[in-house]
Amino acid sequence: MELWYPPPLHSKYNNFTINIDYSYLPDLKTPEGASVATWVAGSTQKFTVVGSITHKGGSCQASLSTDGGITFTVIHSYIGNCPLVSEFPFTVPSDTPTGPAVFSWTWFNKVGNREMYMNCASVTISSGSGSGPVDTAFSSRPDAFVANVGKGCSTLESIDLEFPDPGPDITVNSIGTTHPIGSCSHAVTKAGISSIKSISIGTQTSSLSGKCGG
Repeated sequence: MELWYPPPLHSKYNNFTINIDYSYLPDLKTPEGASVATWVAGSTQKFTVVGSITHKGGSCQASLSTDGGITFTVIHSYIGNCPLVSEFPFTVPSDTPTGPAVFSWTWFNKVGNREMYMNCASVTISSGSGSGPVDTAFSSRPDAFVANVGKGCSTLESIDLEFPDPGPDITVNSIGTTHPIGSCSHAVTKAGISSIKSISIGTQTSSLSGKCGG
């Protein structure tokens, strides 16, 4: 399974890709890291996932990084049925910082090896017309959840993951969920993605190690 829209970094679906590989974030400031979509803050958007090995679904999150991929802020959590459908709508928070951003799709499969899949795309956030105060500030939204990457936090097989902190925007389509097990503290999640970017995972259509590339 892999992200199709927005076209991820170094993907065959990305027109800016020169060499298809799995080392994404170092290329953000190169021509291959050019933005593939411009989203207005407050607008409704969607991401699309393609592939046939769905592992009977699971739970996933859409997140944005406004610091070059160091941290990722959850903008929507999908509990169950991901990616048994291909399109996932979400709203770009109206107070999202404008400028370059990295969109990420992270997925915790329901069956199979305990893994964390991740794809990233370079996007641009533009200012909207404004909609007044927001219920949850962008800066107060949770960080993307991290598990199954050797940091002491794991998900259970054969049941959909219930994110410990899914954020305010949630879609639930599941007949049964459970929380992760182990050391799944906020500190672990906060440090998770940035601390494992050096892991080598070989060639996969999506990362299996909870990072943007391999």
